Amino acid sequence: MSKLFSKKGIKEKKKDKKCGKVDKTMEVYFDISPDQIPIIYSPNYNIRFLGLQKLHPFDSEKWDKVFNLLIGAGIITKNTSVEPVEAKDEVLQVVHPESYLNKLKWSAYVARVTEVPFLFALPNALVQQRVLRPFRYQTGGTILAGKLAMERGWAINIGGGFHHCSKDDGGGFCAYADITLCIRYLFNNYPSVEKVLIVDLDAHQGNGHERDFLLENRVYIVDAYNREIYPQDEYAKGAIKKKVELDDSVEDAEYLVRSIRSVNEAIEEFGPQFMFYNAGTDILKGDPLGGLQITAQAIIDRDELIFKAARRNKIPIVFVTSGGYQKCTAKIIADSIVNLKNKELLD
Repeated sequence: MSKLFSKKGIKEKKKDKKCGKVDKTMEVYFDISPDQIPIIYSPNYNIRFLGLQKLHPFDSEKWDKVFNLLIGAGIITKNTSVEPVEAKDEVLQVVHPESYLNKLKWSAYVARVTEVPFLFALPNALVQQRVLRPFRYQTGGTILAGKLAMERGWAINIGGGFHHCSKDDGGGFCAYADITLCIRYLFNNYPSVEKVLIVDLDAHQGNGHERDFLLENRVYIVDAYNREIYPQDEYAKGAIKKKVELDDSVEDAEYLVRSIRSVNEAIEEFGPQFMFYNAGTDILKGDPLGGLQITAQAIIDRDELIFKAARRNKIPIVFVTSGGYQKCTAKIIADSIVNLKNKELLD
């Protein structure tokens, strides 16, 4: 696979090691072997703690299900997939101020962010290890996905997409701003990347990254969301360049036409050198939080059309899985990735 950009910026940062200095912020940005496939996953993504997966509508084990379905389909093996490292404080502080990370040391705050009230009563050390650590691994995966997409043309993080978390505040089951972190790492390490397009097709408005990039002219945001549900963040909407506001009645044809047209127009207008795709499956009909009427086939078609647009225009693309609150969404994600492979969009 050809490399789209050089690693010059990254190599210059790693020179510090020769002087006895180790840049801990770069631990998440490691090289992979030629026989590995840029599909990123760790068993540490999954939250299995006191039945939490039964107390929150989010399927906190869906990432493991997606991974195993992809193995079963022959897309990856345990040896060819990529396991990320945990994004620790030095990495998180590339975006998050220490004051925010200190908030997460209070179980009551984590209970609000995750919308799991009983966490309020638990020791924070336990909450850090069993709840926040999986989020930190997924965040490490999203950051790494940016690097691998630059080298391979595409990368998929089976987790991530915490689009309600900004650098200063979390919410909506999103504790770390992995989208902002991925893009900041790109800007810091790849001088050739001057324009990034965020395509947020989760059912909810991506108010976290929107707040972070509100005044950033290097970032162009397309967001298609159900305007009738959380978070309805009017201030954050000021960052959206192409806004696709949907209501509960929207179905496949209208959804695909409006969202894909907006993406194609954004590419033509903005000329991005990188695309970050937040591919939520909570648009699926019957989702208890998304409230839309979209079928599984339309989700698969949506992802294919987004990848075709990126590959046609030679734009490196990161795909993250984001929201999806039905048990069947893991299979839809896996089926979509299989379809991308079958359509030769992952070559």
